[in-house]
Amino acid sequence: MGLYSTVMEAVAAYTGLSPAAFFTILAMMVVMYKIVCGMFVDPENHGASASKAVDLAASFRPPAEPVQLGNVTEEQLRSYDGSDPTKPLLMAIKGQIYDVSPGRMFYGPGGPYAMFAGRDASRALALMSFDPKDLTGNMEGLNESELEVLQDWEYKFMEKYVKVGQLAPIPNQIYNAEPKVKSSQPVMAVGDQHDQ
Repeated sequence: MGLYSTVMEAVAAYTGLSPAAFFTILAMMVVMYKIVCGMFVDPENHGASASKAVDLAASFRPPAEPVQLGNVTEEQLRSYDGSDPTKPLLMAIKGQIYDVSPGRMFYGPGGPYAMFAGRDASRALALMSFDPKDLTGNMEGLNESELEVLQDWEYKFMEKYVKVGQLAPIPNQIYNAEPKVKSSQPVMAVGDQHDQ
């Protein structure tokens, strides 16, 4: 019993805490340590973690070089949505197709922007929309600020990803829309023109 009382007195003297508070804090620190360690090391494979790291290094393959595709239809582009892990992950903006495979964690299956992969997402990006009806390259009716947002996205993609092709043109599809500006000049109808 002498050891117990000596330890309790030492705890109080060195920490300034009551023994109950000291051991509560100690228990909480041990629990936090286990939680944090559990985030980084699986307890069942604690001894195997070093060999696992060697296996990962041995199996690492550098990403494949982007393949230039040329003209691609929207239907062909849809097959590059990440559902086939052997194919690159592609996405189009304003009809230009980019290999977004390096951003697989964002654009691949399960990623926050996965719905954009394999599509021309121009309208959705301009509107900052996740609505499936906006997953189109049609930019008709976008205002000036929305087109500026889209242009910012295009610059980011040009800087970060490799352009690998372009969408085959679709009749009546607007890829390079200019904002509609009100003119101070009156608009003349076809029958209003006069010979001079």
